[in-house]
Amino acid sequence: MQTDVKRLIELCREELETRDYSEDYKCRISKAWDTLVEWMDTNHVSEFDTDVGNAFCDRKVGTHLPNKDLIKSQRVYVRAIRMLISHQNEGSIEDHAPKTEHVFLGALGDTIKQYIDYMANVLKRKKSTIKGNEYCLFLFYTFLKSHGYEIKDINFDIIEDFHHEQGYSMNTLHTCAGIIRRFLKYLYESCKIEKDYSIYVVPDNYRIRESKLPSVYTEEEVRKVLSSVDRSSIIGKRDYLILILAAEYGWRNGDIRHFRLDQINWDKNEIWFYQDKTDVPVSFPLLASVGNAIIDYLKNGRPATSVSEVILSVKPSRKSMPLSAQAVSHIAAMYFGKSGISSLNARHRGTHAFRHSLASNMLRKEVPLPVISGVLGHSSTETTKIYLKVDFKQLKKCAIPMPENNSPFYKKGGIWL
Repeated sequence: MQTDVKRLIELCREELETRDYSEDYKCRISKAWDTLVEWMDTNHVSEFDTDVGNAFCDRKVGTHLPNKDLIKSQRVYVRAIRMLISHQNEGSIEDHAPKTEHVFLGALGDTIKQYIDYMANVLKRKKSTIKGNEYCLFLFYTFLKSHGYEIKDINFDIIEDFHHEQGYSMNTLHTCAGIIRRFLKYLYESCKIEKDYSIYVVPDNYRIRESKLPSVYTEEEVRKVLSSVDRSSIIGKRDYLILILAAEYGWRNGDIRHFRLDQINWDKNEIWFYQDKTDVPVSFPLLASVGNAIIDYLKNGRPATSVSEVILSVKPSRKSMPLSAQAVSHIAAMYFGKSGISSLNARHRGTHAFRHSLASNMLRKEVPLPVISGVLGHSSTETTKIYLKVDFKQLKKCAIPMPENNSPFYKKGGIWL
């Protein structure tokens, strides 16, 4: 872990240059870092860590927590320090700072933090899942705190009042109900409350609104994106492999980033792994286009390293480390932009656009829905049915012809008065 603040700032400045920030914003962030260095020198602090960064913000701004009530200059200091902390801990600048930090205080907060640790260490939930849970748990925590309730006070009336007071959409309430139900079950099973109140948070009949139409590209447009890559360079060989995995297999961002050498069975010409998002096992035939791209990158582009992930960064600050989610999304979007495809602004350009396009193009070829579900790794064809919305060729067959109107009134062009 890099603790030399000046070196850490250098690494962050390098990454900052690759981000799509204005020069004015980058200048303000840099000035905040310079102020931090001066503060550390004045206070004889030799090494930077999270506690030092938070102490600096507390002294300079009054808080180290993101808050929508902070003025612009204060938010810059908080953001600048969070950049250093995230780079120190994760090897990359966080994509954006949350508008509000979820902080759980006191005995009530300690119980919720214990549950969060339980989800991470016992249930082995993903970070993204825990983050989503934290949001709803924070709503519940804030409600209990504002009314002076503790965990031992929880009862049916309190649970009912919580749901009635939340002025959120049905989608949010539906999601939070499941999270609160599991939290109440945990409280009962860990003997923190005497009664199992989870049984009172019953599943509702709310059906989450179906998603908007997915962004799709024709096979010709996908070929244009792949052709826009300069495969003679080291970076080009890596980027082409990222795009071909997304285009041929419809892999998600996480599956591409976590693709490992031991997932390839060269003897059977097969790739097999558990999906990063769903943990569902999937296997793919090792297509010639994919196999050749892998071999080209391994032989002529990939750094020599013991890291098991196939696709690695070439940035000095992350040399031979797996790519971040933001980096993979940026790479995909960059080549969509280079492809010369018309009407690009109205469509998404990330790796998921390849996934949507693969499903849509298979539907156009009348590939059965269960087969498409298998390719995408969906556990149910219900998830795959969203792509029926963009299968215009098949949808036209469902159109009902307009019946002939024999009304004398309309034939005479009359109007109602």
